[in-house]
Amino acid sequence: MLVMDDLYFADPSSFNDPLDTTPNLEADLPVEDLERVLTRLVVERTRAEMTKAAKSIRYTGPRTIEHIDRHSQARADRLLDEVRYRSCDPYYQDVPDALQFLLGSEIETEVLKRYDRGIVSFATRATCPLMWSHYGDQHRGICAGYSVPEGTAADLFPVAYGGRRNVKASDVDAMETDVLARRRVDEAALFRKAPSWRYEKEWRLVGNRGSQDSPLELEEVIFGMRCPGTVKYTIVKALHNRRRQVQFYEVPRPFGTFRLTKRRLDTDELLTQLPRRHLDAQEMFEDLDLAALESRTPPAT
Repeated sequence: MLVMDDLYFADPSSFNDPLDTTPNLEADLPVEDLERVLTRLVVERTRAEMTKAAKSIRYTGPRTIEHIDRHSQARADRLLDEVRYRSCDPYYQDVPDALQFLLGSEIETEVLKRYDRGIVSFATRATCPLMWSHYGDQHRGICAGYSVPEGTAADLFPVAYGGRRNVKASDVDAMETDVLARRRVDEAALFRKAPSWRYEKEWRLVGNRGSQDSPLELEEVIFGMRCPGTVKYTIVKALHNRRRQVQFYEVPRPFGTFRLTKRRLDTDELLTQLPRRHLDAQEMFEDLDLAALESRTPPAT
């Protein structure tokens, strides 16, 4: 990450909070509109998947496009038939409107499938004790500090804490043409967490999943309170010849308080102490012993 200057955009389903990025759909539309929304979402997803597959084998002719359109619509029609059939199951007899409920559940699934991008999570503060304990290997790890170049801010979003996890079906219906509706859906799906996580003060960078070149500028590396000197040395040496210099800091143990701070790391002192050779000290004392022995040896006559 530091040497290669890349970032890992994680699959949101791998996050430690199972309620994170899993909104619930509020079916605030009549059944006929819910069926229309579900049909559109399934057709669009299926068409995109099949078009991508066809391009990979260079099938792009008019017959291929016609087949994709026909298959996409057929898949949506089959799903609607299945939902209507399941709504008559006695299992749902206590649900006020089983068909509306099941349609909402399927739309919720389709909405989540549309969010196939990855997320890199950042915190605002580098001196939060909880963050160091939870994510910094109990203060043995490091914190990387970045600045945001122009042009990258559009993909960086603050996390909202509290509120509801609901996404309205009416917003899903309007999100392709209504910017505000799209923002509400995005926020509920990607950028909202429970109030207990507020201490993180999190921002999220959205991009293609997996390791990607970093669009941010690495500015500093902060070493945790328990970070071993060997780790500090290794990172300082690894970034020593970087074209754009990185600043190094450490978190000292506070005196008489629980407040964490950061201070500039004395890299000159670090580089004089390491790397260490154990036999150096032994050989130094061997020289002293030899000198003492020579001083006690009588001169030859």
